[in-house]
Amino acid sequence: MPGREPPPVIGVICCAHVEGDHILHAVSEKYITAAIDGAGGLPLLLPAAGDRIAAEEAVARLDGILAPGSRSHIEPRHYGAEPGVPDAHHDPRRDGMSLPLLRAAVRADVPVLAICRGIQELNVALGGSLHQCLCELPGRLDHRAPKGAVEVRYAHTAHPVALAPGGLFERLNGGAASLVVNSLHHQGIDRLAPGLVVEATAPDGQIEGARLPQARFVVGVQWHPEYRHADEPFARALFAAFGEACCAHARRRRAA
Repeated sequence: MPGREPPPVIGVICCAHVEGDHILHAVSEKYITAAIDGAGGLPLLLPAAGDRIAAEEAVARLDGILAPGSRSHIEPRHYGAEPGVPDAHHDPRRDGMSLPLLRAAVRADVPVLAICRGIQELNVALGGSLHQCLCELPGRLDHRAPKGAVEVRYAHTAHPVALAPGGLFERLNGGAASLVVNSLHHQGIDRLAPGLVVEATAPDGQIEGARLPQARFVVGVQWHPEYRHADEPFARALFAAFGEACCAHARRRRAA
């Protein structure tokens, strides 16, 4: 339509999977759907190509970055730790792409929405660390996904999170101080990266949401708002806010 603003280009970070003799770069469709319908963006899949793609060059062509969840764990060496989980599944190609990309996005003030593994990547990229197995910590909830089909695991409401008073999440939640979220993760934030502030906390004290206040929009959540994003009020508001930030960046990029 004449005069219609083009959708912002949202880079969606892929994972690398070995299938037979081939390496595939892929991301779950629910993130693509949320980027299109929830954020109003044009998703561009970013291959997990390690350091073969210059982060600054990629960021210069994007209006936002969506760092999605994954079954893989970040290699502990990236936050100065030794491996603590036997047979943990790692994705070094994604690590090599996502960590520099997120740092470059922060430097360029490109909007970021980081989900599950994504919030862990954001924390590590900015200098934080992770708990490698939350269920082994005394007094902690079991944050792992229940067994069963996708509909069972992602629809499972595991625990509430308390939202920081006066924070972004509380505003997106219509002023309510808490919400109930699904929980499908083994790892989580240990030492919060410098500059990040806590937006949501589980009953056991685990950080479940964070943002970078000096940025226009750099936000991470440990749960999965992309699942049924159109039906859950907080998820709708979160993706809408991300999309608005991406549109604003697109306008600045076009003007430049």
